[in-house]
Amino acid sequence: MSAYGDITKNGLWKQNSILAQVLGLCPTLAVTTTFTNAVSLGLATAFVMSVSNLTVASLRSFIPYEIRIPVFILIIASLVTVVDLAFNAWLHEMYVILGIFIPLIVTNCIVLARVEAFAAKNTAWQSAWDGAAMGFGLTGVLAVLGIVREFVGQGTFLSGIELIVPGTHAIQMLPADYPGFLIAILPPGAFFVLGSLIAVRNWMDARANKRAMLAATPVSAGA
Repeated sequence: MSAYGDITKNGLWKQNSILAQVLGLCPTLAVTTTFTNAVSLGLATAFVMSVSNLTVASLRSFIPYEIRIPVFILIIASLVTVVDLAFNAWLHEMYVILGIFIPLIVTNCIVLARVEAFAAKNTAWQSAWDGAAMGFGLTGVLAVLGIVREFVGQGTFLSGIELIVPGTHAIQMLPADYPGFLIAILPPGAFFVLGSLIAVRNWMDARANKRAMLAATPVSAGA
């Protein structure tokens, strides 16, 4: 169980694909204009990461080393095609909004990186857990970006939720006459918010490391 705990901590925090590794910035900047869009793409990516890790870990003994990368990409592309068709069939309005960023999951660096670095060397269930942890870590950051940008930019929460759950509506958090803050829903706004999140994460890690060093420092007898 400790191994699964370490995998979870790495995926959600220590090796977070956005805050720590700064990967997948293209969809991060493009789709986080609202919470709904951000979480939709994040969960789709988490599904692809978990199932691709599971598949590669289960089949790695049958995949020749020399062609492993093309095979890994083929597996990832097949899963992304399934997700793309599912969105088109059951969540068509959201599919139109996310557009090209669903197929572009294939080119997301973190997906292939986890397959190569973890799934190709570990057990099937640990690999599936790693993919899910990395995917949910990614989704969490996208969700925070979406919440902040939507609130500041539009004054709402859950804008577009009716595209997923018919009959529901966005929550107006600020007065209805709020004019909005345009830069928050443009790519520069995503840069500002993401930079702030990375700074907060680095600050928290620095404080944790400092506390650990102080705890490990022996206290002299005369103190």
